[in-house]
Amino acid sequence: MNTPDLENIFSHIASYSARRRAGDGVRPHHPTASYAEQLERFRLPVQDEGAPADQVIRDLIAFSEPGLAAITGPRFHAWVMGGSNPVGVAADWLTSLWGQNAGNHFATPSAAAAEAQAGIALLDLLDLPRESSVGFVTGGTMANFTCLAAARGEVLRRAGWDVDADGLFGAPPVTIILGEEAHSTVFAALKYLGFGAQHVAKVEVDRNGAMIPAGFAHVIARASGPVIAIAQAGQINTGAFDPFEAIAKVVKAKDGWLHVDGAFGLWGRATPTHRHLGAGLELADSWAVDGHKWLQTPYDCGYAIVRHREAHMRAMQIAASYLPGAGEGARNPSDYVPELSRRARGFATWALIRHFGRRRIAEMIARHCACARRFAQILGAEPGVEILNDVVLNQVAVRFGNDELTKATIARIQSGGVAFVGGAQWRGAWIMRISVSSEATTEAEVDRSVEAILEAWRGVRG
Repeated sequence: MNTPDLENIFSHIASYSARRRAGDGVRPHHPTASYAEQLERFRLPVQDEGAPADQVIRDLIAFSEPGLAAITGPRFHAWVMGGSNPVGVAADWLTSLWGQNAGNHFATPSAAAAEAQAGIALLDLLDLPRESSVGFVTGGTMANFTCLAAARGEVLRRAGWDVDADGLFGAPPVTIILGEEAHSTVFAALKYLGFGAQHVAKVEVDRNGAMIPAGFAHVIARASGPVIAIAQAGQINTGAFDPFEAIAKVVKAKDGWLHVDGAFGLWGRATPTHRHLGAGLELADSWAVDGHKWLQTPYDCGYAIVRHREAHMRAMQIAASYLPGAGEGARNPSDYVPELSRRARGFATWALIRHFGRRRIAEMIARHCACARRFAQILGAEPGVEILNDVVLNQVAVRFGNDELTKATIARIQSGGVAFVGGAQWRGAWIMRISVSSEATTEAEVDRSVEAILEAWRGVRG
């Protein structure tokens, strides 16, 4: 393409993007087309001749619009999703434009340097041990996988076994300890690592899903050999935090590894109002957290943070004669993640930390937690509506009478389009789960969402 063609296609995308974002607050928050309808729209018979670039982009936009949810909207409260801040989106555009393969510092020094400095800033924001290494991964699932791979290698190394050389056949058995309500991504990571999703020792939890210290101590006392314990910062339905100080003490006595799944809850460390929830969390050995939740980065952004840099590198490093080594004072991004070829995720993280600053990040998190309490207060006052959790963070678990009424209310809210919420089964019952994590959500938007929720409930109740 020549310069005018490039300007035409990029300016068209920029203009569309501005209009799309400006309409976030007024468009329906649900997709207006079904998956089956979108399959038809995206039918792609391979032609001998391709289509012009501008037509392809116009078609892509036109075909996609009906099947898009307003995840960046102010009343999208499902699944703890961030709002993809425009500064991060712009940085992500540049990431795609520059086309840097962020595997090593020699080929892409800007991508490697931005990631290195963003990692240092993350450790500062979350107040985690400054000697920790940070791998920039796709999200919470791969962050848990990466951290637990480092954990597996290190606890077996302490037991005299080299898992990288000898694999798991004949290795000393590793005891995995976690709470009864650990997140599904943890079980996925354990499956990928060869432990098996069910080969774990589960600890009893309290009414909010946090591990009971005495129960944890009882379970770990029975363990022999290598131990990996997995705690969580932010239970997915309630936002609850495990008792990290008590857990860390007994894990250390066993010479074990403590990992924290903190996809969204770890961000509580970044605000004075909720920092206390993570007391003792810094005593762990590794932490998984998402950028595309409370940091509002575009998707495909998570962080695997490991206190023990060498264990992290042993688990992830890929060596080949054609690949440049890190060298003195340098850092290869691929040494800390499962991928060799990947996009330069550090640019968007760097841009948003610089754009927000410490104070704005803290204020946003505190505001969202206050919004969650407002949800609970108003909804809980409505006859037939029950709030099932202590609202300590940004999660609200709501039940409307029984399973059928709850599911019907959720469906009615979703079809209305004013707000979008999700459902989940928790402890054998269906609940509506409200998550407040989009930068655009304010108290006024909460009130609009509450109005839509109560209207739906009253309609279902009859």
